[in-house]
Amino acid sequence: MTTQNPNRYIAVREDEQGFLTPPERYSPRDDIPNYDHLDALEAQSIYILREAFNKFKNMAMLWSIGKDSSVLLWLARKAFLGHTPFPCVHVDTSYKLPEMIDFRDRIAELWDLDLKVGQSAEAHAEGNTYPNGKLTRVECCSILKKDALHDVMEKYNFEAVVLGIRRDEEGTRAKERYFSPRNKNFEWDYRDQPPELWDQFKTDFEPGTHLRIHPLLHWTETNIWEYIDREQIPVVPLYFANEKNKRYRSLGCAPCTFPIHSDAQNVPAIIKELHNTRVAERSTRAQDQEAEDAFEKLRASGYM
Repeated sequence: MTTQNPNRYIAVREDEQGFLTPPERYSPRDDIPNYDHLDALEAQSIYILREAFNKFKNMAMLWSIGKDSSVLLWLARKAFLGHTPFPCVHVDTSYKLPEMIDFRDRIAELWDLDLKVGQSAEAHAEGNTYPNGKLTRVECCSILKKDALHDVMEKYNFEAVVLGIRRDEEGTRAKERYFSPRNKNFEWDYRDQPPELWDQFKTDFEPGTHLRIHPLLHWTETNIWEYIDREQIPVVPLYFANEKNKRYRSLGCAPCTFPIHSDAQNVPAIIKELHNTRVAERSTRAQDQEAEDAFEKLRASGYM
């Protein structure tokens, strides 16, 4: 079954030269699968984005350059008629794969984004990194990501930040709320979260509270790729299999992120591959494997 009018979904398409991912990576536009189930996911995410923008006058969106945050950016442009009305923050650890930085800069210019880049130059200078310094992977994540994000938030006085995390991605993230409070030090008490029933969100908190907003919480990894296929969203080419049959399923810092064996060279092939795997999405992220509760401790202390 095919969608009758696939172009009705594409509210913010660019000219062909605007696409950084070749069209052959997607389903042919005259044979697009029926992705109608994505309509409700999209509507919920856009609703949350608009609610957040209405409530918080000084907010930003964290843009990691990965597939989830690229979908989030696309949804933000849909929610606000082709414009992103708040800054996009990228926390650059200096260990990102070069293709990610190239993609970031080209998209930021193409879509006229207000890009803010956070970086912990002091940690590099003092050798507080991994693997070139004296820290473990988890300690490096804490300093280069959490602390750098904290510095950006303080510098620009952002009271809330939008992130593209999903419940199905990792067990600790399943404990999140759409509007998730942190204290002034970004610390998260995952045992004490506000209830969110029937789309009733708590957005009033004590002064000094830092809010994380998660419009993609209800999506799955497969949903993300289905939406990328339907909307023809540009993504980093590293997600597609190369001539050595290797591709990245999850993108992070080069020393701690590893490719998987795969022959999926386009989005439909990735979707098919996901339907036939039981391997966890973040199984290739080495910092998650350093200790059983490593990721939970990172997130409780303020990690993305």
